[in-house]
Amino acid sequence: MTNDPQAASSCCGTGGHASDTAAAAGGRENLLASSGDETTTCPVMEGTPVVKAVAEAAGLYRDYEGTRYWFCCAGCGPAFDADPAKYAAAMA
Repeated sequence: MTNDPQAASSCCGTGGHASDTAAAAGGRENLLASSGDETTTCPVMEGTPVVKAVAEAAGLYRDYEGTRYWFCCAGCGPAFDADPAKYAAAMA
């Protein structure tokens, strides 16, 4: 176990999400909203904010039963693919 806050586990196993300020400083794009950006939350990592346009540009989304779902990191797409009905129901 570590006391390093950046070492926390995540869905993508990288120690943080692309939306984390510390992770963004490490060369990954920050998916946190700036004023005026349309946002949602990640269906896999509930409560994690995602800027829709940034996630789309990075290919971090899936369409399921006529609805688009945006993700906070690349690890969430495969998790969503494994059980899309579960994550879609959680967003309803």
